Amino acid sequence: MRDLRKKLLGKRGEDLAAQFLQKNGYKILERNFAKRYAEIDIVAQEKDVLVFVEVKTRTSSDFGNPLEAITFWKLKALTRSCQFYKSLHPELPEALRIDAVSVLLSPSGEVAKIELVKNISV
Repeated sequence: MRDLRKKLLGKRGEDLAAQFLQKNGYKILERNFAKRYAEIDIVAQEKDVLVFVEVKTRTSSDFGNPLEAITFWKLKALTRSCQFYKSLHPELPEALRIDAVSVLLSPSGEVAKIELVKNISV
């Protein structure tokens, strides 16, 4: 039951993040890319930059900002995933960037805060 709630929460957060990104000029190319070890929440393009977006969703900030869940090791794995994705899509822009979106929901499920951090890196 808990896993299902977590999955639904993640899906809602990714939906909200995708809408937020589109409103801010991003073109969504793909969502939930997953192959072998590679997993990317959102692949988008902003102008001439290919952007990989990690989304973190929480229902409270009791354990800190959702972005604090992006650890050094998660970022290293994400970087490898982005390189793999780009190797599969050589026609996409050469310039690459990893962004993060934090989605904080109220207890009733409404958006309390969405935050975009551009160009996170190891």
